[in-house]
Amino acid sequence: MSGVDISHNELQVRSQITSIEKDGFWLLTGDGESFVPFSLYPAFKNATLHQIYNFRESHGDFHWDELDIDIELDALKFPERFPLKYE
Repeated sequence: MSGVDISHNELQVRSQITSIEKDGFWLLTGDGESFVPFSLYPAFKNATLHQIYNFRESHGDFHWDELDIDIELDALKFPERFPLKYE
């Protein structure tokens, strides 16, 4: 039985939303899965499914153009380092 040898550098994982729940959604990235709570990101709370699923990734940053939301992966992994301030 032969297989294909794929190096880690050649393997690219496309980030995706895996589940949407009443209090947030799960974002799967190459670094694992992170929960995006609506309590910390309230702009998502009234968003449509299409608006939540319609995002793009750029070097560990996630952009929801329709909602004008940008989130860094580090902010999801280490929320204590990124206190949100609403003015």
